Amino acid sequence: MFAQTPAPPYYTVIFTSQRRAEDALGGYDAMAARMVELAAQQPGYLGIDSARNVDGFGITVSYWASLEAISAWKANAEHRVAQENGRRFWYQHYELRIARVERTYSS
Repeated sequence: MFAQTPAPPYYTVIFTSQRRAEDALGGYDAMAARMVELAAQQPGYLGIDSARNVDGFGITVSYWASLEAISAWKANAEHRVAQENGRRFWYQHYELRIARVERTYSS
């Protein structure tokens, strides 16, 4: 279940988060699934890898063809609503990092 990305270079968005103990709004799982579905429809989207442990710590890595594609995804109206709900209701803390992938290895 690894993302199938093209040969580098390309870009990655690394989103690490800690879920809140209580989900005051509800609907997190449905929103997360919708964001994966919506991201896959965006120009420049290349794939995604994601994991979350039982304590609510998660890492999602999405792959993009360009910085412009990442900016367009960030500005997507439905994604912006999810971002705001994440800040207000779902995440205790999060970090977002953007990097350029220069090399890849696999076995």
